[in-house]
Amino acid sequence: MNGKKTISAGFRAFPRKRIPGTVPGVILGLLLLLNLPVFARGARDTAGSGGPGGEVIVWTYDSFNSEWGPGPEVKKRFEAETGITLTWVNHGDAGAILARLLLEGKDAGADVILGLDQNLAGRALNSGLLEAYRPVGVEQVFPELIIDEDFRLTPLDYSYFAVVYDSERIPNPPKNLEELTLPEYGKKLILMDPRTSSPGLGFLTWTKAVYGNGWTDYWRRLTPSMLTIADGWDTGYGLFTAGEAPLVLSYTTSPGYHLEYEGTERYRAAIFSDGHPIQIEAAGLLAAGKNKEKGKRFLDFMLSPSFQDLIPLTNWMYPVTPIPLPDSFRINPKSDKPLRPAPVTEGELSEWAALMSQNTGQ
Repeated sequence: MNGKKTISAGFRAFPRKRIPGTVPGVILGLLLLLNLPVFARGARDTAGSGGPGGEVIVWTYDSFNSEWGPGPEVKKRFEAETGITLTWVNHGDAGAILARLLLEGKDAGADVILGLDQNLAGRALNSGLLEAYRPVGVEQVFPELIIDEDFRLTPLDYSYFAVVYDSERIPNPPKNLEELTLPEYGKKLILMDPRTSSPGLGFLTWTKAVYGNGWTDYWRRLTPSMLTIADGWDTGYGLFTAGEAPLVLSYTTSPGYHLEYEGTERYRAAIFSDGHPIQIEAAGLLAAGKNKEKGKRFLDFMLSPSFQDLIPLTNWMYPVTPIPLPDSFRINPKSDKPLRPAPVTEGELSEWAALMSQNTGQ
């Protein structure tokens, strides 16, 4: 596995996941509005599925189970260690996973869902479809990453949103959100749509956390700096690596990829005095799953070194337990001011969309 993904001609990006979804309160409506194929049956890996009850079925997002993601090696290691067949079912992104789960309810046919983040957790927890289970090894999880004290959702990885910059084009990067609005950054910033992208959603919550009720005024000031608002991270980061703009919304873990696979420290994550929002991905056991004991074995395995040591170089996130990091992660900065902003409401998302339509036509 070379760790690289080609997304379109001339665009190259590291193997970060396809972006998980949208705001918890409006997932279904937005997915229908965007006409996404959420409710079509996801691709299912059924090789060696065995007899009835001889497998554990895990729903995840496409790129987690792609050739560049952790999925194939997780399957290999889990099956070798437990003798249980792991069957992945891909559902596009995390928003699609949640929408499908809420639609099918107790008939979902999965044992575990993997990939929801804290912005999507509320509706999943309120659905009553997840069963509390405290996995073996959970005491090793960094306590600040716990989403649910009952462990209906258990963290699996995390990172921080950040503005990544090309140091050859911008030797002195912005030091905070406000500096992004300076004239020197005109048409140099690539962002993502919060309706379709979790980094886009994370950036919107970031601006709300910093500016409070003044977040709309900030976005008006920021508009001249934006080259484009991409639908998702893949496209946006691809434009960045193709040289279309020297600033892009991504993760503090992005620079490590370029060092690991390209041997360059050219791309850096700017650390802002405002702090940086965290993204925590999690997995949960379905109460109606037919193979719940095997699902519990999977969640135990998820917190073991055999799973966690795959995360840095395949999903380009941090492990949630004390696992040694690859040397390439030395270039990834950490903020001393992590943020966990309040979720965006449906009304605020509509307000953002109207503001962008008025100011950018997007």
